[in-house]
Amino acid sequence: MDKPGAINWLRIIVVAMIWGSAFMTVSIALRDFAPLTLAAGRVVIGAAALYALLKLRGGALPALSERKIWGFAIAIGLLSSALPFMLLSWGQQHVASGFAGMSMAALPIFVLPMAHFLVPGDRMTLRKSVGFGIGFVGTVWLIGPDSVLTMSSDVEALARMACVSAAVCYAVGSIVTRLCPPVNQLALSPAALIVAVILLVPLALSFEGVPQGISARGWAALAYLGVVPTAVAFIIKVAVIRSAGPSFMTLVNYMVPVWSVLFGGWFLAETLPPQLFGALAVILAGIAVSQAGTLRRLFA
Repeated sequence: MDKPGAINWLRIIVVAMIWGSAFMTVSIALRDFAPLTLAAGRVVIGAAALYALLKLRGGALPALSERKIWGFAIAIGLLSSALPFMLLSWGQQHVASGFAGMSMAALPIFVLPMAHFLVPGDRMTLRKSVGFGIGFVGTVWLIGPDSVLTMSSDVEALARMACVSAAVCYAVGSIVTRLCPPVNQLALSPAALIVAVILLVPLALSFEGVPQGISARGWAALAYLGVVPTAVAFIIKVAVIRSAGPSFMTLVNYMVPVWSVLFGGWFLAETLPPQLFGALAVILAGIAVSQAGTLRRLFA
């Protein structure tokens, strides 16, 4: 398995900031868009942006005869875009954007055992297990009952479950991406998003109809979600997973909660959980333990 390297560390920091801002932007967009329509709009814009970039670089989508590649594209589009976008859009109607971002920190606990059994060379060493254990303790502290308002209804409980279920989807999607046969990542990304478009657009039109009376702020939020967290971050994520592995990519999900809470607090006046900084210290300690060798090589 390839070593992560400095470029992949930079990639996951950038992705963490982008994805952290996405939860805030979803909350803003939901003021104008219904959840399915928002999810569908994201993938339509993201797919168009990636396909345009692919054509500008003289590339093409995988041939239809490449059934194995398209099988993986269907799985990636479903697990890394369609399902989690639907779950998060619905869930964020009832929970703070900060909580939705925090729930992503649970992703590593789902990825690690799957990668151990399914991805050659991505084993749970003692140091990695200890590091992820420490990070998960920090995650539990971060999303504990004091971090957000006490649940006031069954709908809120379901919304929390939806956010965590989105993390499960991302975890499985990461494993599938890693196992995909060699293929141009700039071709794989739009192919997967096109699959998500085919799945989501008919659902959105059937259940929510054509959106009406959308404000300029709503369109701007949708455009940002489609281009930056969906298209740009998708490319970066695929590059990291295929070069450094899904377990390394999950480190971004220890950073995303911090950014989501900060953006929610700064721009939406959401209350910052008081244990944020203590939990952050524990999470960073877990990352340092699990990636001690990489850190030594980076900063030596």
